Amino acid sequence: MEKTEKADYLSLPESRDPTYLEKGQAGFKASQNSEVLAQEYGADSDKSTSNSGRETLLGDETYPEGGLRAWLIVLGSWCGLLGSLGLMNTIATLQTYIATHQLSDYDEGTVSWIFSLYTALCFLCGVYVGPLFDRYGSKWLIGSGGIGIVASVMLLSVCTEYWHFMLSWGILNGIGTSLLFIPCLTAIGHFFCERRGFASGLASTGGGLGGVAFPLIIQSLFDKVGWGWAIRILGFICLFLFAFANLLVRKRLPPAKNASPHPDFRIMKEKRFLLATIGVFFLEFGMFIPLAYISSYALANGFSEKFAFQILPILNAASVIGRALPGWWADKVGPFNMNMISLCITIFGCWIVWLPFGHTTPGLVIFALMFGFSTGNNISITPVCIGKLCHTQHYGRYYATCYTVVSIAVLVSLPVAGSIAQATDGDYWGLILFTGLTQLVALVVMYVLKVASVGWSLWAIF
Repeated sequence: MEKTEKADYLSLPESRDPTYLEKGQAGFKASQNSEVLAQEYGADSDKSTSNSGRETLLGDETYPEGGLRAWLIVLGSWCGLLGSLGLMNTIATLQTYIATHQLSDYDEGTVSWIFSLYTALCFLCGVYVGPLFDRYGSKWLIGSGGIGIVASVMLLSVCTEYWHFMLSWGILNGIGTSLLFIPCLTAIGHFFCERRGFASGLASTGGGLGGVAFPLIIQSLFDKVGWGWAIRILGFICLFLFAFANLLVRKRLPPAKNASPHPDFRIMKEKRFLLATIGVFFLEFGMFIPLAYISSYALANGFSEKFAFQILPILNAASVIGRALPGWWADKVGPFNMNMISLCITIFGCWIVWLPFGHTTPGLVIFALMFGFSTGNNISITPVCIGKLCHTQHYGRYYATCYTVVSIAVLVSLPVAGSIAQATDGDYWGLILFTGLTQLVALVVMYVLKVASVGWSLWAIF
């Protein structure tokens, strides 16, 4: 049975730009209804569509919340995220190998710029990818993104110079990943509302599973077939996954009548969206640091190379659970609440476990499990949080705008962390403190957003 979208999180202040006011929101007057609909969405916006079978109105969409087609979308998104975010969750293995082999003459901070630029472009290019998805759908975005990622992986297998890695992985893979993973995540919002957290969490487990499987695959292949063919086999696996993603992922709701494929930063005037963007900025700033440096940390603290490469799959295995189970719980207690709980776990893991006990095997494994679980939840639930602050037909635009700002954080986070590690003579205590501090700032901003939205009550669903 289809259910209508709740407006629990949509009571925005009256100062909000009327172009983006929606039915059921504070400040949206009945006299504005026809004028705003005609201006922004056109007269055809409240006609039924063949896909939904019911009227599609501002604030009145219906969602399947399940069924064969909806779950095939989740499956397609899972395949796309397994390949794209699976590679993203493998950067610690790749960075550590490259820094000790092909680019051994470069310091760690310089090598990290390759992967920092890659993660930044994954989000920065979304400023156009999101609106393009809202307007035209996913087919050409996922197709071109998949081709770009596979080409990047194949080129990576023959790279020998710094600029080779920067162009093939840092730029080409970054752009390709942006084209692919944003449609995979946002398409789910067209089919789920009340169960969006659970569905998004299930799809996001693909990225965690990729982060478990890919490092183990390439590590086992290094000694058997060498670097080149190990990376090429990874490319063929991604090609297979992206073909399924392009076949299955589609949007459902029609675009706004006058929807533009261009970004619109006027939405940053919305105070709640601005606070959410700041919170995600600091969350992502710190999140990629352990993902990139945990293997290097293990080597620096006397662990074997085998264990240093295996600690990343342990972290990503915990991430799989963190993406799935909290997603279901977030539908009960609210996605922002679930995000804040996960941030508390991350801070505890950094300062109470990793900092004093990370030099021991139990300490590092426990931290990897805690960090993987908590950040896995953050990765899957953050898009749901953004979706609660906007109309579904603008979901891609809001998500992309948020992560365009966040791209600045991920661009500088790894080089900053590398510089901190060098400044402390490779002891990593400064890097650990800094990681926890970024998560603390994110927690404070998220709580301010909650207070501004639903008041001071700790138990309010948000």
